[in-house]
Amino acid sequence: MSTNLSKTIIVTGAASGIGKAIATTLAAKAYRVVLFDLNEEALSECAAELHHTNKEVYAEVVDISSQNQVTACINRVAETHGLYGIINNAGIAHVGNVEQTSEADLDRLYAVNVKGVYNGIKAIVPHLKSKGGVIVNIASIAATTGISDRFAYSMTKGAVLAMTYSVAKDYVAHNIRCNSVSPARIHTPFVDGFIAKNYPGQEKEMFERLSKTQPIGRMGTPQEVAYLVAFLCSSEAEFITGTDYPIDGGFLKLNS
Repeated sequence: MSTNLSKTIIVTGAASGIGKAIATTLAAKAYRVVLFDLNEEALSECAAELHHTNKEVYAEVVDISSQNQVTACINRVAETHGLYGIINNAGIAHVGNVEQTSEADLDRLYAVNVKGVYNGIKAIVPHLKSKGGVIVNIASIAATTGISDRFAYSMTKGAVLAMTYSVAKDYVAHNIRCNSVSPARIHTPFVDGFIAKNYPGQEKEMFERLSKTQPIGRMGTPQEVAYLVAFLCSSEAEFITGTDYPIDGGFLKLNS
């Protein structure tokens, strides 16, 4: 495990949900982990929590939709610690079909889910070209199948998947491995908030209904996603690039 201490990985959206699980798992595997998030309070709490198992955890308040902020912060991390990779996890959601999606909605999701991933990749690639490294993008099953009332969200995750393939192709000769992970419904605070907001008084019923949309009969956990991401960062996955990994409880292949 100690060999990972020389490997610095950035995790965006690291203060909660899937991002926090990824950061926690990488920290436990003795990587040096740099947490990016816009929520300063949650970010500080996450970093303090991870310091109990790994002192090489650092927190940076970053708006990933700002290229200037992302580039400056990644350059600073590279100068201080060197860089091994980035997990482009940060993202936001929107519920609605095309008629229910305003221009402002589309722009907001594009700024975070597409431009945010682009900003991270663009800033880190120059630092990885000499020694290689890893990029893992969190996409979604919505990138490859139709999901009701997820027009804008699906559009952005389709872009994440396309960027994954493009970067993997362009930089394979530089030993930069770029893959994506596509979760189905994962039980995060967002899911609980969505149910509470849209189905007050029916929380338990709706949770069970949404859970059963996965053939396996339940939602995934952030930790399950984190284990997959950690594998893709590891030396065991050195022959893997340009691949999308659904983690979906059978949603894509077993639903009829």
